Amino acid sequence: MKLKRKQILTIAAIAAFAAFLVIVDLFFDSYSRRIINLCAIYIVLALSLNLINGFTGLFSLGHAGFMAVGAYVCALLTMSASQKDMNFFLTPIAPFLHGITLPFLPSLLIAGLAAALIGFLIGAPVLRLRDDYLAIATLGFAEIIRVLITNFQPITNGAQGLKGLPKYATTWAVWACAAIAVIFMVLLMRSSFGRAIKAVRDDEIAAEAMGVNVFRVKVVSFTTSSFMAGVGGALMGHMITTIDPKMFTFTLTYNIVLIVVLGGSGSISGSVIGAVAVTIGMELLRFLDEPMDFIVFKTDGLPGLRMVVFSILLMAVVIFRQRGLMGNKELSWDMLGNAFRKLKGMGKAKAAGRE
Repeated sequence: MKLKRKQILTIAAIAAFAAFLVIVDLFFDSYSRRIINLCAIYIVLALSLNLINGFTGLFSLGHAGFMAVGAYVCALLTMSASQKDMNFFLTPIAPFLHGITLPFLPSLLIAGLAAALIGFLIGAPVLRLRDDYLAIATLGFAEIIRVLITNFQPITNGAQGLKGLPKYATTWAVWACAAIAVIFMVLLMRSSFGRAIKAVRDDEIAAEAMGVNVFRVKVVSFTTSSFMAGVGGALMGHMITTIDPKMFTFTLTYNIVLIVVLGGSGSISGSVIGAVAVTIGMELLRFLDEPMDFIVFKTDGLPGLRMVVFSILLMAVVIFRQRGLMGNKELSWDMLGNAFRKLKGMGKAKAAGRE
């Protein structure tokens, strides 16, 4: 009976969220809709980085590079010949790319596979490093990818980027990808390979002694994470409808790391909560960058102030709750029920104290 009640609650929650997406798609303005959709894309990206940093126990900072690969591959495959001619006005596009135009779904999958291939080629030699050395190496490779994109003008259009991309990343498309990413991560972590990933994170020597191929687990995890990052980058490009190399700097990776740390390394639901909280929170604090009138004094606008405030909030979370909002726990109906009972008990205690 208890299991059936949980299933009913889960179905009701999914139906309520689907109804919310219908409202978003039909009645929200373009700006609000973009923020909601950006939450979904950051969920995919946060889960991809959490697979490496949180579940496998590696420290990678190269996600912006894999996002760039996915974004450019998907863009070049979905743009029409006329759109390519309009973008490549300084240097003609490579002939083999000019006439290729594919539907969005196969292009998205190819973009993810291209990013996975790059991730495999980078991961095979680099994953023998550990800790800070691995972070520096992956960060360097991400920067190399960005520089190559800037200079391979016949393929990527260089620093000019690509504009006028088809807006395929609709509300339903991005949230479908986010749902698939969440389901995939849940199934992966419950599988035998998921247990091997956690074993490598907890103790590599013990995992190897138990017969786990540690290097293989790391490479597969890194490649899978790269695939998800490539898909996330492609979705972002087709939501914004324009991409350029400056989009894929370390700052983008920093935003994803911030989400993972805030939500909790090693928690799927933590990544989801962190992605929504950070995306919406950064938009709510945007007024800090604009001119403000405090009656006593006025400011002309301090660009970047919201990031300072957001960084201070992040530091507070890290100091007072080092494992993030969720730690390595997952959100469940039992957890919500216990939290509700605690709040109810606190309310009764306060009411009794007043009496």
